[in-house]
Amino acid sequence: MTERTVAVNYVARVEGEGALRVRIEQQRVREVELRIFEPPRFFEAFLRGRAYTEAPDITARICGICPVAYQMSAAHALERIAGIEVSGTVRALRRLLYAGEWIESHALHIYLLHLPDFLGFPDAVHLAERHPEIVKQGLELKRAGNQVMETLGGRAIHPINVRIGGFYRCPTSEEMRTLRSPLERALAQAEATARFVATLTFPQVQEDYQFVALRHPEEYPMNQGRVVSSSGLDLPVERFEEAFQEQQVPWSNALQSRSKEGGTYLVGPLARFALNRDRLTPRAAELAKELKVPSPVLNPFQAILVRALEVVVACEEALRIVRDYREPSEPFVPAPTPFPGGVGQAATEAPRGLLYHRYEVGQDGLIREAKIVPPTAQNQARIEEDVRHLVERSVEAEDAQLQDACERAIRNHDPCISCATHFLRLDLQRN
Repeated sequence: MTERTVAVNYVARVEGEGALRVRIEQQRVREVELRIFEPPRFFEAFLRGRAYTEAPDITARICGICPVAYQMSAAHALERIAGIEVSGTVRALRRLLYAGEWIESHALHIYLLHLPDFLGFPDAVHLAERHPEIVKQGLELKRAGNQVMETLGGRAIHPINVRIGGFYRCPTSEEMRTLRSPLERALAQAEATARFVATLTFPQVQEDYQFVALRHPEEYPMNQGRVVSSSGLDLPVERFEEAFQEQQVPWSNALQSRSKEGGTYLVGPLARFALNRDRLTPRAAELAKELKVPSPVLNPFQAILVRALEVVVACEEALRIVRDYREPSEPFVPAPTPFPGGVGQAATEAPRGLLYHRYEVGQDGLIREAKIVPPTAQNQARIEEDVRHLVERSVEAEDAQLQDACERAIRNHDPCISCATHFLRLDLQRN
């Protein structure tokens, strides 16, 4: 018997702590384990007993890359309980804030985490030494997203201006005008980015994904929509837990999500694009046609191209909202008094995919229970399948090549984990 174990014992520089273990026996892949061993952070427990009004600020601390996603999912869920309907300019500002997060998060992933794979560099530092103009463009694009978040959220990381019903204050017309020039440059850079990444050489891979995403009747989904899938699922967000369930696996502290119909599923850019291509903004739609982007995209390595198209979507939406902006009479919709209490669910589209929140709140306004299902947890099992298929195709490869292949497979989907996998240590054992 020949047994080969690829063990990555510690993944450094990651939002969380993880490892990867692949066991090969008789040239067959027997086990693939994406191990997330960060100690539990207890955010759901932190929320219990806190006022419902605190949820946007508390949940924003879950992620430094995607705080808006957590704030928006929390706010929407709690507004359902309160019977609050946010519309008009305040709703548009929420979409603008979300667009800013998509721009900065996607730019970070494309230029600093993913692009080095395709250009033959170990990381963005080495890429910047040889091609500083590429990295500078990525940083400028990211900065445009940060400016949007600073203007609306008060700061780029863990925004402090979001509240139930809207915002504590809305920007002035002059503050919004200062965003036009950076966003116009960002749109041009986003289109250039998409054209550039379309020229990259992608491994010839096709995966059979079950895609899951939100779908809105008019918009490319960010804040709102029904939960749909490539297998025909079409549910209101309130029924999310009827279709999907979390389970504990012995090798990970993170829960994994699976479809109750059976099998893994994928959320994120590939899923959104597959299920909402007809909702692309005009320039993004033209660009997808020009670049002959297939629909759906089933090659996970082409996720970088879909992310680039989504940056175009976000820039177009941001510019539209900025140009049409008129200061609203009130920055938020007040909650009813007394607070009615009840259960509320909501989902929004974080850059990495669908993010679900559910809250139970008493009539005293205190949170009794909270449940948060992040995109990474939903994609974890599907990432393991990608790694398995890749290793099966590359089982004869040398150790260093196999390590690189596994790292790239992870980076295709998750910018938090992918950040660390440039620094994986490979421990290979043969018996």
